[in-house]
Amino acid sequence: MESVTKRLAEFSLEAHDLYLNRSVPYLEGPPDPLQFYRDWIGPNKPCIIRDAFGHWPALSRWTPEYLREKVGSKVISVAVTPNGYADAVSGDRFVMPEERPMSFSSVLDVIEGKVQHSGVLYVQKQCSNLLQELPELTADVDSHVSWMSTALGKSPDAVNFWLGEESAVTSLHKDHYENLYCVISGEKTFILLPPTDRPFIPYGVYQPAVYRQQDDGVFHIVDQSGSEKVPWIPLDPLNPDLDRYPQYRSARPLRCSVKAGEMLYLPALWFHHVQQTHGCIAVNFWYDMEYDIKYNYFQLLETLSEVTAST
Repeated sequence: MESVTKRLAEFSLEAHDLYLNRSVPYLEGPPDPLQFYRDWIGPNKPCIIRDAFGHWPALSRWTPEYLREKVGSKVISVAVTPNGYADAVSGDRFVMPEERPMSFSSVLDVIEGKVQHSGVLYVQKQCSNLLQELPELTADVDSHVSWMSTALGKSPDAVNFWLGEESAVTSLHKDHYENLYCVISGEKTFILLPPTDRPFIPYGVYQPAVYRQQDDGVFHIVDQSGSEKVPWIPLDPLNPDLDRYPQYRSARPLRCSVKAGEMLYLPALWFHHVQQTHGCIAVNFWYDMEYDIKYNYFQLLETLSEVTAST
C-alpha cells in the first residue's frame, strides 16, 4: 500500500508538470464548442472566458433598484450563519446554515447597510433556485450557454443565483458538475485544486448539524440526529494547518479572480474555495457529468486516495 501512496503522489506532480497550467488562462470571447471540448473539457482544465455573456440584460439591469422592483416582495431561501461559513467543518461537526425565508428586499436592506443584522446572509440555495424562486429574472439571462450545451450534447441540469455579503465564504469542496460560473456584479476569488491533488487533501467524517439563531441573537449548533455522518475537508486553504495536515504542502493550488462580465469554467471534481466582494451577484450553470468517463476516472483516483489514507 505504501507503493500505491507514493505512486498517487507522483502522479499528481506529473499532472502539474505535464499538462496543468500554473495559472488559470483567459479566453477572449465565446469558444467554438468542439475546440472547447478538446482543449478544456476533455483535459479537465479550468479557464476564464471574457465577454462570454455581454449580451445579457442582467449586466446592466441588476441594480438594487431594479431587483427591488422586480422581485423585492418575493420570499426566498437565505443561508444564515454566525461567521459566513456555511456547509463547513466546525470542531467535530459538519455545520450547515440556517435556511431562513426572507423577502428579497430584506436581503438587499442588509447588503446595502440600511438594516443591521446579526449573522451573515448568503443567497446560495442551489437546485436551480433562479428558475424555482426567481423566475421573474430569467428573461435577463440566457436559459443555457449555447456553446457548452452543444459541446456536451445536453442542457444544464440547474441554473443557480448567488448573492451574498463579503463575509460569506464557500469552504473547500468539489462537485460532480461541469460548472460555468458567471459574475454579474462584483468579484469572486477562487482557490482551485485539481482532482489529481486529492492525495494531499485531508478528509474527515463528521456529525451533521445546523446553525439555529435564538431570540437573543446567539447562534447554537444543533445536531441532526439520525443522519449519516458527512465526509468533508477540514482544511482551510486560506490558513492551512500544515502541522496537522503536512501532506497539503505538496498541493499546488491555483488562485484566480473572476470579475463582472467574466465566466469561469470550473471542471467537474475540481476542489474549490470561494470568496466574494460585498453584494456580489452571480449566476452559474451546472451540467451533470456523473456518468461521464472522465468522472469515473477521477472517482477511481478518489477511491484509491481514501483507501491509502485509511491504512
